[in-house]
Amino acid sequence: MIKTINLTKKFGPLVAVDNLNLEIKAGEIFGFLGPNGAGKTTTVKLLTGLLKPDSGKIFVNEYDLEKDILKVKKIVGFLPEHPFLYPKLTGKEYLFFLANLYHLNLSINERIFDLLEMFNLSDFSDELIETYSLGMRQKLILAGIIMREPKFLFLDEPLVGLDPQTARMVKEIFLKFAQEGKTIFLCTHILEIAEKLCQQIGIIRQGKLIALGTVEQLRRQAQVDGDLVDIFFRLTG
Repeated sequence: MIKTINLTKKFGPLVAVDNLNLEIKAGEIFGFLGPNGAGKTTTVKLLTGLLKPDSGKIFVNEYDLEKDILKVKKIVGFLPEHPFLYPKLTGKEYLFFLANLYHLNLSINERIFDLLEMFNLSDFSDELIETYSLGMRQKLILAGIIMREPKFLFLDEPLVGLDPQTARMVKEIFLKFAQEGKTIFLCTHILEIAEKLCQQIGIIRQGKLIALGTVEQLRRQAQVDGDLVDIFFRLTG
């Protein structure tokens, strides 16, 4: 479960997140949508402990993030919109570095090579990350997150740079994770993906949550008969 109570974050006079109240169940893929600058990335950074709220509470797996941040970080995987990778490591070294950092068991060796193969990175596993394309870097980061098997995934534009084949595989992985009871918080501008994957969708505008529910519930709120693209434009103006 992910729960926020009156979550608020300000940057000077700008209220980036304004009294946000959410409750996301285990096993749910939750889509978080909004125009550029609406507060999506700020919300994700708050939920993962990268930013401190000015007020409000955050609970992840019933842990109070403010009091139990280390416990939360152990069960959370986070893919930021602009991820950082160590350019002088090879792809394989990066995954082994993560495995040691998170004290993963010795059998992880085989898992690492399986993931490199899954993401078509085996032929590049001994190449420096600085030589990787955007899509290859995105695949490597996703491999590192999947390797840890977190209970909660926070994903900010996870399909950027991926080829269609890999994007389809990643979507199937997300669905499998949800079936296993893991919770996914997905920020994306690709509304078609949100419509197909997400059981519940929240739409944020100027820091305020303006809509929350299933696609059908949002359709009724927006009073349109179209798809999520039509709903989004009607509700966000």
